[in-house]
Amino acid sequence: MTVPTPPPFDPELAAALTVMAEFIPPSLTMETLPALRDAPFMPEEDFTRGGAIDVTELTVPGPAGEPDISLLVLRPAGETEPVPALYNIHGGGMILGTNRLIPTEMLDMVVELKLAVVSVEYRLAPEHPHPAPVEDSYAGLVWTAKHADEIGVDPGRIIVAGASAGGGLAAAVALLARDRGGPALIGQLLICPMLDDRNDTVSSHQMAGLGVWDRTSNDTGWTALLGDRRGGPDVSPYAAPARAADLSGLPPAFVDVGSAETFRDEDVAYATGIWQSGGVAELHVWPGGFHGFDMMAPQAAISQEAKAARLRWLRRILGA
Repeated sequence: MTVPTPPPFDPELAAALTVMAEFIPPSLTMETLPALRDAPFMPEEDFTRGGAIDVTELTVPGPAGEPDISLLVLRPAGETEPVPALYNIHGGGMILGTNRLIPTEMLDMVVELKLAVVSVEYRLAPEHPHPAPVEDSYAGLVWTAKHADEIGVDPGRIIVAGASAGGGLAAAVALLARDRGGPALIGQLLICPMLDDRNDTVSSHQMAGLGVWDRTSNDTGWTALLGDRRGGPDVSPYAAPARAADLSGLPPAFVDVGSAETFRDEDVAYATGIWQSGGVAELHVWPGGFHGFDMMAPQAAISQEAKAARLRWLRRILGA
């Protein structure tokens, strides 16, 4: 295919990319994975926010016949009534990260919106290919809903959330909850979600070698998850939600993505599919945004706008 000119990066973000290029290459391969896993993925957060947040680490049953999983529960200190919950599934391309990889804005939400964040640890590919990551994530959600009273969560006000690979897993968990008659979610917060294993959209070609998480990285992540099945005819929508033929009956979705990133076109298509299935979705395409721009360049004006839009959506969903 003839690849059109890529859209420009936002000027503030372009400056940030120049600085980050020394530490974050646009392309990730299996050869570079061990070194990336050994490096600190993100600075360790003070999850307690100086005592404003109570932090609990739990070990709960995983999928039937599989190992237990870890949940990190963050809850506003001093709250005695059950609170809504963001069920967070971390990013990292299916191959990196832990349940401590929680966007800073979610810590802000715990304090500002008086909600809990329940962050799940799932097994990583390629050591644990599909369905391990999504089944771990779903098992943690089911436990959270069934044991909500034990952790001070309102089981009728759970939103599944995630960024990048976590956004793709969040979308897949919402599909599983619908199809298995699982927890009744009130929303899905999908931040630059990784949805389509085929890796063949215009945006995936446009951004090859540019920005953060380019087409090569995407191939690495999906191949780790799916092996030889990646891009083939028999990929489950619970692995790659873009494969879902039916997007009806899902909780309201918030989908956002940058215009200058690999996932742009698949994320726009997913929101469109929800509308075409009679569902509810709010879509934002941030002009000049690279993948994860709001987390890597949080002070940029467009990053502030993106985070404010998510907060407004959450307030509407929660009636806060």
